[in-house]
Amino acid sequence: MRFRPLLALVLALCLTLVSACSGGAKAVDRANLTYEDIHNTGLANDCPTLPDSARGTISLDPSARYQLKEICMHPSEVFVKGEPANKRQEAQFVAGKILTRFTSSLDQVYGDLSVTAGGLSFKELGGIDFQPITVLLPGGEEVPFTFSSKELLASSDGTSFSTSTDLKGKYRAPSYRTSNFLDPKGRGLTTGYSSAVGLVPAGDEFTGETVKRYVDGTGTMDLSITKVDPSTGEFAGVFTAIQPSDTDMGTKAVVDVKITGELYGRLEQV
Repeated sequence: MRFRPLLALVLALCLTLVSACSGGAKAVDRANLTYEDIHNTGLANDCPTLPDSARGTISLDPSARYQLKEICMHPSEVFVKGEPANKRQEAQFVAGKILTRFTSSLDQVYGDLSVTAGGLSFKELGGIDFQPITVLLPGGEEVPFTFSSKELLASSDGTSFSTSTDLKGKYRAPSYRTSNFLDPKGRGLTTGYSSAVGLVPAGDEFTGETVKRYVDGTGTMDLSITKVDPSTGEFAGVFTAIQPSDTDMGTKAVVDVKITGELYGRLEQV
């Protein structure tokens, strides 16, 4: 019993030393990590970050060619627009829980950045620019959608790349299902049945729920730059995107999905 106060003192000292040495959470440079360091940790889904001191400006030459490379967008929050309680209220975005674990980020996205008299213009060309994501709403409903930056055409004011740069534009949100997907009743676009009621041809009162079709959507995206490192061309910030949800090959009603998260990329002259 007489050793209990001494033991408590030793434990408190150990906890103090551990807390002091650990500090806050710090971003890890993925380039310095091995496969074993990343495997099953979720680090590959995170975007690199820049220090808060990165507040520079990159001057751009209108006669030169530039590209934005290694763009990474990591969704941190997803909101789904729900139905209002009554007709007098407007529909509100409701926060959902992302069920997709470590494969929700867009990465290695690239495109051309043009400098014109009217400002900056970005055209997305490729990369890992789409990810299927499912979110769970408070009521238990699951909402799938394809988070994308495909064919993004965004513009911003100014002729330099700085923390005041906000690239805004539209992009294509591809269908969550492909043409070969079959629903539980065996209906599909290029395979399976075209109707859920046997040999009855399409065109009955259930056409809207039975006939499958490939439906693309259009989303809007805002890339807000908050950090710029002129020495390396790196930039970081946040993004906000609003796009349609999955339609189950055109047979379900569309709802708006709002995605927010972290942004990272690199500006390079080509």
